[in-house]
Amino acid sequence: MPGAEDRNLPFSAAVRVDNTLYLSGNLGTVPGSMKLAEGGIQGETRQTLENIAGVLKQFGSSMDKVVKCTVFLADMAEWGAMNEVYKTFFPNPPARSALGASGLALNARVEIECIAVVD
Repeated sequence: MPGAEDRNLPFSAAVRVDNTLYLSGNLGTVPGSMKLAEGGIQGETRQTLENIAGVLKQFGSSMDKVVKCTVFLADMAEWGAMNEVYKTFFPNPPARSALGASGLALNARVEIECIAVVD
């Protein structure tokens, strides 16, 4: 989550080890708030991936350098709708795992964490 450090939350938005960047799970929160984006799973997925892009940029990486994502869904029935948005952010899709999860923070529909490389 961009700005996690500024909100006194107990995690970093990302940690860099050598040329690898490990991102914490991101939600579809509107920047500068703890409010989820509107539009259901697709709106949250879009905002989640935009938030991820922001963290990557902050740490000197980008979406095309993502090598692995883990997607947590509150409802696996929303898999297809999430994928419609997800694929627009990754023309060359990274490796990915996905699983159903209950109790995501803020009652989110989706949370995504990533690993990326930094040149």
